[in-house]
Amino acid sequence: MRLFGTDGVRGKAGKKVTAIGTMKLAMATGIYFKESARTNKILVGKDTRRSGYMIENALVSGLTAVGFDVIQIGPMPTPAVAFLTENMRCDAGIMISASHNPYYDNGIKFFDAEGNKLSREEEEKIEAIFADDAQVEAAQETGKHIGKSKRIDDVIGRYIVHIKNSFPKSLTLSGMRIVIDCANGAGYIVGPTILQELGAEVFVIGDEPNGFNINEGCGAMHPENLAKVVLDKRADLGIALDGDADRLVLVDEKGDVIDGDKLMGVLAVYMKEQGTLKGDGMVATVMSNQGLEEYLSAHGLNLYRSAVGDKNVVELMREKGINFGGEQSGHIIFYDYAKTGDGISSALQALAYLVTTGKKASEAFNPYDSYPQMLVNLLVEEKRPFEEIDGLDALKAEVEAQGMRHLFRYSGTENKIRLLLEGKNEKALEAMMDRCTTFFKSALV
Repeated sequence: MRLFGTDGVRGKAGKKVTAIGTMKLAMATGIYFKESARTNKILVGKDTRRSGYMIENALVSGLTAVGFDVIQIGPMPTPAVAFLTENMRCDAGIMISASHNPYYDNGIKFFDAEGNKLSREEEEKIEAIFADDAQVEAAQETGKHIGKSKRIDDVIGRYIVHIKNSFPKSLTLSGMRIVIDCANGAGYIVGPTILQELGAEVFVIGDEPNGFNINEGCGAMHPENLAKVVLDKRADLGIALDGDADRLVLVDEKGDVIDGDKLMGVLAVYMKEQGTLKGDGMVATVMSNQGLEEYLSAHGLNLYRSAVGDKNVVELMREKGINFGGEQSGHIIFYDYAKTGDGISSALQALAYLVTTGKKASEAFNPYDSYPQMLVNLLVEEKRPFEEIDGLDALKAEVEAQGMRHLFRYSGTENKIRLLLEGKNEKALEAMMDRCTTFFKSALV
């Protein structure tokens, strides 16, 4: 039984992610972590969705039923849950969030005792336990062995101190005008607080969550709103987070969205110059532009490509001994400070570069010309295996014959197929995308 997608379990709250299913999943997770438990504690955080209450209580019920004690920390960013799981010596951490998805979706992300996301092999073991009703039934505790739960509201200070420590102590944000859009999500307190404590003049939007407005017309998914405020306030930089604050999108002083690949390229080279880059390059995904690879190569660095998903990026980083990587969509990982994407920490590294160089964001983060790239998302009725789609190999050969790079993949969280094409000729790219779109609509829609 496949429960986990690209990033944990995700779907419509009350339909795919239900109270009953969540409680059973929590029991299966507790059974799995019992084998390596040291403190018998599991940390649970969440974003600002209304359905988080339902899921949180179901998780607590399931975990305490199999004997774990639960620490509930309320709305906190996903990277904060990863950090606090390790910092508070918990056996595992759980984040309730559907990230950038609309409010009616929700999800559950899992971390091990060291704050790392679970591998596919670990997820499969939990899925096997979940499917074994007898094992789940037998694992329920009684009497004094039933776990307890406790809500702690002051851990936010630990995370704020941790993130501030990622910003060079010799620098300050004094004199910087910054707009931050918190997406009415989990970063609505910590994000502005950190920027203000570092000395910036901060203008905050998307900081009034009501349980239903997370990601709604705001945050990293809608940077156009941030851009308007940046121009209105004559700000030096705009920062957009997503619902669980693990993603970052920046807007420069001209109101233009900064390309995620270019941002990562600049920061990788800056880390090399500062002597803080470990390894011989950085890790990005197959989605990243060829221009990034050529820019890094010109600075003596390699680009290693992983499958899509920040978990896959981290796994390749660890394999290559590299401490920096990310996705062009905004999941940026500075492994010395966070083991998952961290929008706030990444924003601080970008700000440190601006303060150090004295450059405007529009100049600093536009170091090369990207190859033309097109991305189309299509809703599909069924995610048919690619090997079963007649004519697909011929289509790929046709794309490659025109000197284009292609990536066709299903979304891990939605019923969509994502079509990416990249090449030097924009008109030829558009024509080929029309061809690919027509092909997949015929085959899948």
